Amino acid sequence: MIIQDAEFGEVIVRKNPLSRAVRFSVSPSGRLQMSVPQHTSDFLVKRFLNGNRALIREKIPLSDPKTQRARDAKKKLLMKKAKDYLPYRLEYYAKLYGYTYERCRLSHAATRWGSCSSTGTISLNIGLMQVPEVLRDYVILHELAHLNHMDHSAAFWDEVGSHDPKYKDHRRKLKAFSPGV
Repeated sequence: MIIQDAEFGEVIVRKNPLSRAVRFSVSPSGRLQMSVPQHTSDFLVKRFLNGNRALIREKIPLSDPKTQRARDAKKKLLMKKAKDYLPYRLEYYAKLYGYTYERCRLSHAATRWGSCSSTGTISLNIGLMQVPEVLRDYVILHELAHLNHMDHSAAFWDEVGSHDPKYKDHRRKLKAFSPGV
């Protein structure tokens, strides 16, 4: 559940069946997050928030609500661009090099450009839309190679290199960017 607050912007409220007390934290997006016992009413959530404003301001480093909205808008735009591009690019390279994957998933993970599960799901970060195309292609080829090698063995890197001879350079250049949105 999300509640709007004049001072803190959007506050994420998570009702947790194991929780016995109210806890405040910062979500990965920089918003105030409250974890409350499962049967806590909305009235009590708001009352607890209002009663602890000074403590929240003092103890929890929050982003400005305007910054949150700008970040949300950017994430929404990147998601749209990624949906229109990344699955098709993944499909292109899979067909070109004879790979078969189960599905493509788009994420906005803070630390990973992509991943490949043992069930064949390839996840690609929407932040890839902010890097040069050659680096996007490197990540896609890297994840496709994981379909055959679920590790970073010499055989894995040989396979990546057979599709992207400049992969070492691309890997190095990718480190200059951050996957977080």
